[in-house]
Amino acid sequence: MTATARTPAGGAGARGRRAARSTGDDRERAILATAERLLGQRPFAEVSVDDLARGAGISRPTFYFYFPSKDAVLLTLLDRVTEEADAAAGNVLDRLAEAPRARWRELIARFHDTFGAHRAVVLACAEVRGTNAEVRRLWARVLERWVQAVEAAVVAERRRGAAPDGLPARDLAIALNSMNERVWYATFAADGPAVAEGDVVDVLLDLWLTCIYRTTTPTPAR
Repeated sequence: MTATARTPAGGAGARGRRAARSTGDDRERAILATAERLLGQRPFAEVSVDDLARGAGISRPTFYFYFPSKDAVLLTLLDRVTEEADAAAGNVLDRLAEAPRARWRELIARFHDTFGAHRAVVLACAEVRGTNAEVRRLWARVLERWVQAVEAAVVAERRRGAAPDGLPARDLAIALNSMNERVWYATFAADGPAVAEGDVVDVLLDLWLTCIYRTTTPTPAR
């Protein structure tokens, strides 16, 4: 799960969340904060609308003023996490040639930090993705954006002679992003065998560099 922030993830309202009546509404924020806190304690299937309303200090009818369902709350959380990841990535890929190893590590580490800070949301989305078509579609759109960004970076590195030709850049980008997704899931969920969290960024970095450059010490632009 790696990319640069070139396209925003999109508003959550288009995917089922009711439009907030005012920007930065405290009650909406309270519902989202409650959801993320509860997801850190138990599976999404065991979190109810009543739990969310109670934790936010509102009634059940008031909850429906902001969200049509608890699934819509999860979609909004996923939107926000992916937007945060894009923002954290910034323009790192635009600066890749200046120091490839350092820039790839910076990118992977920023994504690791973002997803690690919201691991309860990441794990909940993985839990429901097989049965929740909206979560599945949203994640597919986000992953496609990240694949395209990595594909473009690989093509650029090949054009400047830093990376050798090989597998189609898109296929490589898909495989590398999918690998990150699975490795992070195992680490965050302690779903063994799993890479220790303190090692996971460097393990992923070496794999990315080896796959893209056939070396872990790619040459920067002169």
